[in-house]
Amino acid sequence: MKLNEIKDNEGASKDRIRVGRGIGSGKGKTGGRGVKGQKARSGVAINGFEGGQMPIYRRLPKRGFNNIFASEFTTVSVGRIQTAIDAKKLDPKATIDAAALKAAGVIRRLKDGVRILSDGELTAKVSIEAAGASKAAVEKIEKAGGSIKLPAVETAAE
Repeated sequence: MKLNEIKDNEGASKDRIRVGRGIGSGKGKTGGRGVKGQKARSGVAINGFEGGQMPIYRRLPKRGFNNIFASEFTTVSVGRIQTAIDAKKLDPKATIDAAALKAAGVIRRLKDGVRILSDGELTAKVSIEAAGASKAAVEKIEKAGGSIKLPAVETAAE
């Protein structure tokens, strides 16, 4: 193979359609924009405009807010951890933390940490380090003979 012989597979790329180049081209005259009106012109941005009627985003009441400081955790069930251990992707003797779960392909991205939930069963004795866990998940881990380490919960001093 030579550099000058390299080319795309057949049908891998389409030719660009040249609009507005005569009626015979099939995309002439209006250039695929229909007929006249605001949308046929350039520079149109009318998302959410409802012809002068009060738009729906103004008719509906506003409620609640989004806390921009809220933590967003990746959730992992104890059953999913057991499945990864059975598949020999996780080592039950080593501490299982966010990095180990990511390396094993159990989670895709870390976000603000990992929270363990109680779905499924856990039979392996494991040591887990996580940002959070449900009470039922902690019970299942300790019932299987394992341990879980969570960060200290900060409480406001009265």
